[in-house]
Amino acid sequence: MATIELAANRLKNYLQRCQPYLIGNGRVEPAPQAAGARFLLPEASASSYSDAQLDDYTGTRRRDYLNRPPVYLSLRARFSHPGWPIPSPHTTVDGQYFKGTAGFGFWNSPVEAPSPIPARPQAIWFFYGAPPSNMPFALDVPGYGWKAACADAGRNRSLVWVPLLPFVALANRSYRLYRRLWPRVQRSLAIGEKPITFKSGDLTDWHHYELEWRVDGARWWVDGEKVLETDQSPRGPLGFVAWVDNQYTILTPQGHVEFGHIDIPFAEWMDLTDVELRRYDRRHVTRALHRQAWPKAV
Repeated sequence: MATIELAANRLKNYLQRCQPYLIGNGRVEPAPQAAGARFLLPEASASSYSDAQLDDYTGTRRRDYLNRPPVYLSLRARFSHPGWPIPSPHTTVDGQYFKGTAGFGFWNSPVEAPSPIPARPQAIWFFYGAPPSNMPFALDVPGYGWKAACADAGRNRSLVWVPLLPFVALANRSYRLYRRLWPRVQRSLAIGEKPITFKSGDLTDWHHYELEWRVDGARWWVDGEKVLETDQSPRGPLGFVAWVDNQYTILTPQGHVEFGHIDIPFAEWMDLTDVELRRYDRRHVTRALHRQAWPKAV
């Protein structure tokens, strides 16, 4: 695969440029045995929200977020527990799986920015959600687990569905109508998702993650293998975020909506290291270049 040299602002050790956003029992500490960060929940209660997070946007207006395509993100990550569903055969010290949500990538923080007005969601990231979370946004993709994912509800063409949402939810309760209608909604919202599986090891092992966020699409890589490619992507600007929390969200095409927090009676964490972000000059990136290989992390 050929390498194309593009003008880029290479930002190594990007976590050092981020600020902590900690709620409840959430902590961010140096990662043991690695030059990075550990996102730690010593435990959490369903009665309150706990979040261990680093981001580059807290206190910033959404229009001033730093990241627009083309952007390349590379990092290594591991987790304290296997993901849901637990690979079989697999045993853990405490018999538990990773709970709550976690991940890293880019989004527009639709309800937490300084603006009092929520924004229509945009995100492109590696995302994990454990039951009871259930967000089956892509046809034939489970609504939980470890995924490569993106969505952009900020596109004007998505507005056509807003007055139709009650009718779409009712129609989707018919299996046949759901399979005919939902792909159109999914396309309008630029939704792309793919569950992540590993050739060796599981979520508790170190893995190399890469994300190529382009103007005309995106690609996700795990351990050098492409896991998802889309021909649409969020327009941005978006903020970088990495987090672990005890939240769950149920949001289904059939109209089931529920939010809340869960008990996590044990310590769980995510370690990140070798975090590098490259922001490319749009003027030097053409559609022809997009279809070839960007510089890969060494």
